[in-house]
Amino acid sequence: MSTTDNNNNNNEVLLKVEDLMMHFPIYRGVFQRQVGAVRAVDGVTFDIHRGETLGLVGESGCGKSTTGRTILQLYRPTAGAVHFEGTDLVNLKGEELRKMRRKMQMIFQDPYASLNPRMTVADIVGEPLMVHNVGTGKEIVERVQHLLELVNLNPSFASRYPHEFSGGQRQRIGVARALALQPSFIICDEPISALDVSIQAQVVNLLEELQEQFNLTYLFIAHDLSMVRHISDRVVVMYLGVFVELADRETLYSNPLHPYTQALLSAVPVPDPVADAKRQRTILTGDVPSPANPPSGCRFRTRCPIAEARCAESRPEFREIKPGHFVACFFAERFL
Repeated sequence: MSTTDNNNNNNEVLLKVEDLMMHFPIYRGVFQRQVGAVRAVDGVTFDIHRGETLGLVGESGCGKSTTGRTILQLYRPTAGAVHFEGTDLVNLKGEELRKMRRKMQMIFQDPYASLNPRMTVADIVGEPLMVHNVGTGKEIVERVQHLLELVNLNPSFASRYPHEFSGGQRQRIGVARALALQPSFIICDEPISALDVSIQAQVVNLLEELQEQFNLTYLFIAHDLSMVRHISDRVVVMYLGVFVELADRETLYSNPLHPYTQALLSAVPVPDPVADAKRQRTILTGDVPSPANPPSGCRFRTRCPIAEARCAESRPEFREIKPGHFVACFFAERFL
């Protein structure tokens, strides 16, 4: 199964993920015997094209960040393949993987936790260049100053420490660090969720400008659906370790075919009070089940308003209902 969007202008697939799984073992007792596993990511398949932004949305704890970290091999996957520029990262080790890591970077969620408080900005942004032996001392200094200018920070800030900056400025330092090795693919792991609303738009606009300038490819992980709609070309919705819907931005927001996507979108605030009063809300009952003991069949069935007996018996296939529109639901055709 390929989740390639045929309408994409640039059909070169940069990243191809096939049946990716990341299970964390649960140990108990004196002898630390494995008694189960947390199925954080449980068989996801998708493509990302060069130069596009794929938005990944879902509730907290559904496996979004784990998916990003497993793609970069920060977690070694339990099963599956991650093909980046035709190379399967899962089979790489040591120096080979280190060389590929130059092309892939990550912007972390918390700008307070992801920067070493004992290092200056020059050390933080220049560290990737030193680790990969890119340039001499003077060249690294010049490159750091150029990177700070790219993210709209004064190069004279290079000698300061992270605690001297606001949250938005710290996240810009994180962006500069991610750009240091001129990667082609960046995973943005909720890069704006820890920032003030007024600063969020500035950081997103910066990411868009940098994407245009350097032809970057993004996996943009977030739970803010309106921001994802603004920045993404295609959007994939995740629930309890699996993908439930994938489509281009306009299709997904105007005609969601999975009950979970419908519920998520119905919760997005609408600025017009009259329109907000008229629209139908889908209120989900119950809590998200534990990824250590997910429901049989369809993961969403315990909270789904249209679930039937067959939903408990077998897991719905993540299938293409319309060109480029994939849904994991037995009854998706009802909403066409």
